[in-house]
Amino acid sequence: MNVRVLGRMAGDGSDFPDPVAAPPEGLLAVGGDLSPARLVAAYLRGIYPWYDRGTPILWWSPDPRCALLPDELHVSRSLARCIRSNAFEVTFDKAFALVIRRCAATPRQGQRGTWLVPAMINAYEGLHRLGIAHSAEAWQDGRLVGGLYGVALGGVFYGESMFHLVPEASKVAFTWLATWLRQAGCTLIDCQQTTPHMVRFGARELPRPEFLARLADGVRGALRLADGSEVRCPEISDLPMRTLTPGPDAPWMAAQQSGPEARPARHWRVPAGFRPL
Repeated sequence: MNVRVLGRMAGDGSDFPDPVAAPPEGLLAVGGDLSPARLVAAYLRGIYPWYDRGTPILWWSPDPRCALLPDELHVSRSLARCIRSNAFEVTFDKAFALVIRRCAATPRQGQRGTWLVPAMINAYEGLHRLGIAHSAEAWQDGRLVGGLYGVALGGVFYGESMFHLVPEASKVAFTWLATWLRQAGCTLIDCQQTTPHMVRFGARELPRPEFLARLADGVRGALRLADGSEVRCPEISDLPMRTLTPGPDAPWMAAQQSGPEARPARHWRVPAGFRPL
């Protein structure tokens, strides 16, 4: 496949090229870093990183874009029965580090290796530490058996990856999260690539102009947390301009050895009494 790269990112926080000019395949720029400031700047423009081990960082904004409008969420009868059976316990932000590593380690049909290279894992753990990246987990008998993670900015959630070790586990976790996001004020869930899995949930392909318009409107919104507070999009100028490196005092490190990590106040919890159906 021949793709045209519109920009080569420097290490100084240079602006991204306009995604409107990107080819349909979406490859927009090469290089740069994975600092929180750059990642947030990318997501606000409808751009996301996706690259393999041994290659430079690649930045994408495809056309069309798969997205789910929360009001259009579809839950199949079989999935609804599974949710009502209480086969899984669902939590938010209880084990982000474990979820992202399971996403990286779970084999995908027809896919060799993983795009979740160590630098990407560190970058999203940094966003989690800042209260920007979040996870949903499905547990069975105290064991993590499914989950997903993504980025939240204003009233937009950008889904990144999910995994399951038990059938229906990731679907249940996603349904809980998407339903809560809808109630909290989310207006757009970015699915990035079109997959049958997300289409079954009601996701559809949006032409780039429509997606970018909905995105621009959504990030100006806010999510209402269980305590009544609102979380809005952070100012890029308030975010670190360097790539965060895990250290012994980083709250996500504990999860690598001993399970769920300590959660800062901006991390999510399932509201008491909440049920998706």
